[in-house]
Amino acid sequence: MSTQNEILWPPDYNPAACPIHVSNRLAMAASPEAVWAWLIRAQLWPTWYPNSADIQFLSGNPPDLALDTRFRWKTFGVTIESTVLEFVPYQRLGWDAHGSGLEAYHAWLIQKTEGGCNVLTEEVQHGGLARLSRGLRPNHMEGKHQLWLEGLQKKATAGLPPVP
Repeated sequence: MSTQNEILWPPDYNPAACPIHVSNRLAMAASPEAVWAWLIRAQLWPTWYPNSADIQFLSGNPPDLALDTRFRWKTFGVTIESTVLEFVPYQRLGWDAHGSGLEAYHAWLIQKTEGGCNVLTEEVQHGGLARLSRGLRPNHMEGKHQLWLEGLQKKATAGLPPVP
């Protein structure tokens, strides 16, 4: 089976074994290069995705994410540490997330189209906090991830991020 059009899940994060799995997709009239540039410029996320804050690089070369970059950030009100585990420029980005009561994997897939690109983002979670959050706010993550995609679309269709 081809994996070009699907997320490549690490073994501990197979959606079939995780209680939380969300998927959002958006067609964008933006180049994969512009989408990629905004996506890997993690320190700018709070300027267009209000559910992110306090992004600090623990390794790597800020301001851009790269393979094996470790970073600490806040999302959904929880401080987490992440490591970039998949990094294929203009195509694939994925990181894990570890926080109090939470283990997650968040992946992005960018597919070039005639008019720009399709962007898929998926996340799986397990842990007590993940289950509690899902029970109290069943579609909250899907809504926030849709806002992330829409913010990304707005920035990427306007061009590349500023040079640091």
